[in-house]
Amino acid sequence: MSDFKFVVSDPKTGRAYNVDATGGVASAIVGKKIGDEFDAGSLGLAGYKIEITGASDRTGTTARKGLPGAGRKKVLLAGGVGFHPTMEGERRRKAIRSNEITPDFVQINARVTAYGEKTLDEIFPKVEGEKKEKSAKAGRR
Repeated sequence: MSDFKFVVSDPKTGRAYNVDATGGVASAIVGKKIGDEFDAGSLGLAGYKIEITGASDRTGTTARKGLPGAGRKKVLLAGGVGFHPTMEGERRRKAIRSNEITPDFVQINARVTAYGEKTLDEIFPKVEGEKKEKSAKAGRR
């Protein structure tokens, strides 16, 4: 059985929401690729469509969209996902994951592409420990 933690970001508000996917819901996502769009009703987001934008495994190794197949591969990178060069022209061979979702993944990043009837703030009530709004911080000074 595979368990995934979805981080669903809302481009309208700029907020991100955590959704846990276990059991049959998680196994339905196995085999999809980064860039695939699917109905998020199984995640508890009725009417929403989300697009997979990235993922990482249990060791923190990121997945790269342009790399076909499944599993880890060592690739020579000059920049982008998985490697950020510090000098101009720097290249390095790094281990990164391919774009196919496998049970080895722990976190999957996604973006909302189509909205449902309820807003995400109604579906995910605000947790008491979250950051307060800027106006509340300004009032304490």
